[in-house]
Amino acid sequence: MQFDITNTESSALYKLLTGTVIPRPIGWISTIDANGINNLAPFSFFNVVSEDPPHVMFSTVRTGNKNKDTLNNILDNKQFVVNLVTEEVVEQMNTTSQSVASDIDEFELAGVTPINAVYIKPKRVKESLVHFECEMVHHYFIENHQNGGACIIIGKIITMHIDDSILMENHRINLDKYKPVARLAGSNYSKLGEIFSIKRQ
Repeated sequence: MQFDITNTESSALYKLLTGTVIPRPIGWISTIDANGINNLAPFSFFNVVSEDPPHVMFSTVRTGNKNKDTLNNILDNKQFVVNLVTEEVVEQMNTTSQSVASDIDEFELAGVTPINAVYIKPKRVKESLVHFECEMVHHYFIENHQNGGACIIIGKIITMHIDDSILMENHRINLDKYKPVARLAGSNYSKLGEIFSIKRQ
């Protein structure tokens, strides 16, 4: 079946896209507002986009033409932390996906521990095994939307924190100990399944 974008409702497009572009890594983004209130929310429209120098991207939807707190905070101070999600913290991550008032600290809501970053103000999630401290270098609001669209954030990684427990020789990551979680569609998530290798040509 062919789905012409202009004749397909946005709710259907969302289901088709999130059901086919899988699995997606989850960027658990922590920010801080002007009053020092922590914000923490997961985004699965997320990935690394460069290693020279290291950059990541994520996008946040603007349902009803309203910015999420994450976006407002980053536009205000241009700083955020990417905390990566593992099996051990997936329930806490899910707790932070709910919409709450901007004066609610999602670290407290989810029962996770805020720890200081080295170079920026937003806190890191202590229970996460990987943190990227980032500075926004670019943002772009998607045009011609019907319900608010989305904003893409590009962030430069200033420093990376990787737990010693998942590091192996030559900077490789021990996937058996890392246990990352990926986003599927609806309420579905996935763990790493069978891993196979193909040599590059």
